[in-house]
Amino acid sequence: MNAENNVPAIRFKGFSGEWVSSELGKLLDITSAARVHKNEWTDTGVPFFRTSDVVSIYKGQENKKAYISFELYKELSARSGTVKKDDLLITGGGSIGIPYLITTIDPMYFKDADLLWLKNTTDTNGYLLFTFFSSPPFRKYINSITHIGTISHYTIEQAKTTPIYVSEESEEQTKIGNYFQQLDTLIAQHQQKHNKLLNLKKALLEKMFPKQGATEPEIRFKGFCGEWEDKALKEICTYHTSSLTVSDATIEGKYKLHDANKAIGYTDKNVQNFDYITIIKDGSGVGRVRLLPKKTSFIGTMGAIQAEKSDIHFLYCCLIKIDFSKHISGATIPHVYFSAYGNDNCITPIFEEQTKIGNLFKQLDTLITQHQAQLKKLNNIKQACLEKMFV
Repeated sequence: MNAENNVPAIRFKGFSGEWVSSELGKLLDITSAARVHKNEWTDTGVPFFRTSDVVSIYKGQENKKAYISFELYKELSARSGTVKKDDLLITGGGSIGIPYLITTIDPMYFKDADLLWLKNTTDTNGYLLFTFFSSPPFRKYINSITHIGTISHYTIEQAKTTPIYVSEESEEQTKIGNYFQQLDTLIAQHQQKHNKLLNLKKALLEKMFPKQGATEPEIRFKGFCGEWEDKALKEICTYHTSSLTVSDATIEGKYKLHDANKAIGYTDKNVQNFDYITIIKDGSGVGRVRLLPKKTSFIGTMGAIQAEKSDIHFLYCCLIKIDFSKHISGATIPHVYFSAYGNDNCITPIFEEQTKIGNLFKQLDTLITQHQAQLKKLNNIKQACLEKMFV
């Protein structure tokens, strides 16, 4: 934002001039709904929104839905009015200031007090308003009225006096709203693909490995048959430790040094020319498994497993299926040791079948990583635009 002129740092070509300072209550009629008691909720009928529903939708998550009867909806709407397209609901309790944009004319109702109703009576672009509630100016305002140590509330009066700058040109409003709508659609599409791949991976891990007590999987590649062999994990791999710490990271070293989540620098120490599967053995995230590439170092809070008599990617699948929680020890700092989980059973087929299975999950993990990277990129673009395209 240009602090002197009240204009956004970035705007669409063809638009100029200052944005107008206003308050939400001057742009929108802000109110709430009539009271609905919990014993009036039903399993079917007209959707009835609560704070948890709005927060779940905003985060792209599922939530158990509630409904009210159509008769009750008609009765309440006759008193309070009906929600219309481009109106917004805003959470007023708990996770405050989370928006939900009404995009259809389908009947719906919502919980009083917990959700504020912003009636879009001035035809301000609905998606522009929806996006405003994620922008830095609004989040800064919300933080300024939140009382530390108490339950947060965003009241009707606070909503009415919420400061907002808007373009007086409806075409500019529409362009901004449409841009963020397209960006959110792309993010949602990649998130959906990412979730589908995660669900597919979970399903395949269940069906391509024998269940407890079984010696053959439900699904396997063509040309393979017969029982898998039951061995202890320590029989098919070698365990390694490291004395490296974060302070050993340099900018001159040849090999990446990894902690639990990322490369933290470089080192020339303790590097072997093989793939590692690392397991966090101490502290936060204990039992977390990660596959690292060749010529990689790791710090001492992790142990590393080298595949000797099995395919590395197949072994990785075996490890992520282990319940490390039953092996955790330590009252203050949790630990998990190979001497404990190394005795866990690891049922394996012949090496050729391991390789087929390992390659499949390697390809899945590559696709999942690609969608994660794209999601991160799109979310970074959105965040940058939120900071630059609002005043």
